[in-house]
Amino acid sequence: QVQLVESGGGLVQAGDSLRLSCAASGRTFTFYDMGWFRQAPGKDREFVAGITWRRSSTSYAESVKGRFTISRDNAKNTVYLQMNSLKPEDAAVYYCAAGLAGRNTYDYWGQGTQVTVSS
Repeated sequence: QVQLVESGGGLVQAGDSLRLSCAASGRTFTFYDMGWFRQAPGKDREFVAGITWRRSSTSYAESVKGRFTISRDNAKNTVYLQMNSLKPEDAAVYYCAAGLAGRNTYDYWGQGTQVTVSS
């Protein structure tokens, strides 16, 4: 099993920055594709950003391109989401997810961390 724990959420003003972290344990972190999802009240969970194991290739939702950056540090078993120029629309619970490298599925999920953006 892989356990994922998110941290770094909080309350910020519009235009501010925040960095989320996701620490993995229980299984080899290196061989997993990682992703960030978010869910706002009354809305479905949506994909935010992803990073692959093989080439650390990244992908982003159109709504966050140019503002968010996903990265990973395999030595620390941690994936990050740098969030800049935050907007009220970004407010949500952010979840870290992991899936076996090479498959388009996420098998493990964190508990979520709350991001609130005031305007």
